[in-house]
This record gives sequence, structure tokens and C-alpha cells, in this order.
Amino acid sequence: MLNIENSQIIAIDIQEKLVNAAHNGSVCAGKGVKLTNAAKILGIPVIITEQYPKGLGSTIKDINTNGTSIIEKTSFSAVLEPQFKDTLKLNDRKQVVIFGIETHICVLQTAYDLINNGYEVFVVNDASSSRDLSEHNAGLELIKQYGAKIVSTEIVLFQWLKSSKHPKFKEIQALIK
Repeated sequence: MLNIENSQIIAIDIQEKLVNAAHNGSVCAGKGVKLTNAAKILGIPVIITEQYPKGLGSTIKDINTNGTSIIEKTSFSAVLEPQFKDTLKLNDRKQVVIFGIETHICVLQTAYDLINNGYEVFVVNDASSSRDLSEHNAGLELIKQYGAKIVSTEIVLFQWLKSSKHPKFKEIQALIK
């Protein structure tokens, strides 16, 4: 089960052109905003990747990038980028909540490499997308076969909180209302 003290979050390529091209891209991005805002409220480290931002644009403005590590990449797997690996190790947390665009490419390859590097990976289904729904579904199925857990935004948030008595419960609850 997820816990705040051992979690970090990775937002993969939630960039302007990719969001616009993805199936339900605005829904995916909206869920990503909730996850990254919750992580900030709860003190969970956030890493944001951007695939070739000169061509695909920056991370969407709704995602609060203050105090986050933003890593440009050209590899489909973020793990292949030295700066990403260094940031991941500095955070020193073994549970990785990952979401983004595209599920069947960058999310899949990053999740696979994280699992092979000893991380417990949670892929957020409703905060991930691909241009084509069948590619998204195929990516999730393969990610699951590799050993990641497929979760939803609310599963993540409520596993982090554990109880309605958590001091940040109302702040987190406000994100999903």
C-alpha cells in the first residue's frame, strides 16, 4: 500500500502538444494536476519530465512546477537520463507513482526501467493517456505484466491519507470535489 513517507511522483510529459493530441488529454492532465497538487500539500517529491520541449512545448501551466525537478529528455524512458536517475536517488523513496503521456511509450518504458531498478511502481490509469485508446489500454496491460500496480487518482490520494483524521484530509478532499 502507498505511504507518504516512501512515495515520490513522476509526471511524464504532460506537455501542451501531447495533451492536445492524446485521447481524453484534458481529463488526464486534470487528474495530473490533482496528483501533483496533493503531493505538494503532503510533502511528497515531484519529478516532471519533458520530452523534447522545443518541439512539444512545456509542461502545461495548470501543473504547479514550483519546487519540482523538471528534466528534459530525449529518451523514451526517463531512467536513461542521468539527471533523472540522480534526482530519483536523492529523493530516496522506493514507491513511485507515475502518470503521463503516452502510456504505451514513455510511461511504459519508464515504469519498466524503474521496476528493474528495484522500485515499487504505481501507474495512474486515469492520469495517463495515449493518442489512441487501444494503445493506452495495451500499454497498461503490458505495464501490469511487468509488475506495476495499476491505480486511479483517488486510490493514490486516499492510500496516502489512510484516514479522514489525517491533518491534510480537507485540503486533499477539496482537490477531488
